[in-house]
Amino acid sequence: MTKVAVGCAEIDALRDRLDSRAQGGETHIVTRFRPKREAELIGGSLFWIIKHRLVARQEILGFADDESVGSGGGKRCRILLAADLRPVRAHPKRAHQGWRYLAGDDAPADLGGEESDGIDELPGAMVAELSALMLI
Repeated sequence: MTKVAVGCAEIDALRDRLDSRAQGGETHIVTRFRPKREAELIGGSLFWIIKHRLVARQEILGFADDESVGSGGGKRCRILLAADLRPVRAHPKRAHQGWRYLAGDDAPADLGGEESDGIDELPGAMVAELSALMLI
């Protein structure tokens, strides 16, 4: 699943926003509609779009109704996410409203780990610049 990080110019702004809602290792976002394929999304990932590219992901833990004040009186859906925001290899993606399904084959790989190609050894500023240029 993909979602635009509205109002976030960089991944650190998104991380700060999500951390402000985090409790017990999980956080959440609220969306207008509940996905019809919610059962198959649990355990999958929500990929965040910033500046027309996929930049990070979080594991989807579940879904719940959200009837919080300020939602216009209508039911909304709360998407429960793992608090861990994992950077991924930058991948171009057009912006859209709401969320969209993402096929598993189209999901970018995480940065770091066994297949990092030494990326995790580069200075943070260099990784950010190479990612902005979509070279990594």
